[in-house]
Amino acid sequence: MGVTEIKNRGVVAVIRGATPESIISIGNALKDGGVTALEITMETPRAASVIEAAASYFGDDVLVGAGTVLDPETARMAILSGAKFIFSPTVRKETITMTKRYGVISVPGAFTPTEILTAYEYGADMIKVFPADAFGPSYLKNIAGPLPHIPLMPTGGVDLHNTAEYIKAGAVAVGVGSTLVNTKKPLTEEALFNMKEKAADFINEVKKAREEIQMAARV
Repeated sequence: MGVTEIKNRGVVAVIRGATPESIISIGNALKDGGVTALEITMETPRAASVIEAAASYFGDDVLVGAGTVLDPETARMAILSGAKFIFSPTVRKETITMTKRYGVISVPGAFTPTEILTAYEYGADMIKVFPADAFGPSYLKNIAGPLPHIPLMPTGGVDLHNTAEYIKAGAVAVGVGSTLVNTKKPLTEEALFNMKEKAADFINEVKKAREEIQMAARV
């Protein structure tokens, strides 16, 4: 398990504010749309219970992980609850070490070339370029140029209009937040249907961008 696991899925849904009850409906809607990687953020109340509920229910069908992990203690708690990846907004060596000790995918957040390289040298599997919308896809492309061996995943401001651009710029996957899942709105049948449709749209954008990259490479 590693970069390939997330790359194959293409889109990671960043979910804030879910409950152990609502995460199943959310996860099913996303899964039906093709999004099968869920990042449950740890500032969410009862986040460990939300991870446990999702991991237990979906099993291997959905890759469930934790986000906004700021320290190794929180990483360990999330992993013992069933998290298969640990995302952080920052670089902390101890958190990466703890995550890799348990054989879980480590994805710290970094922004500058120095931070990105440092996190990778600490043992991270992939780097979350955050906040990606500060400079957009062109910045990611400039980073990927001199650091082509480091898998990058933009998060922050990723939407349907720029997903393909990020993939073409070198992203192995994208992290999508409230544009895809907004837990502040009631989870009506209509809301869940719209979530499924939007999930399918994001997956389609990733697929099309990858196909265009392959076609360009053959020319």
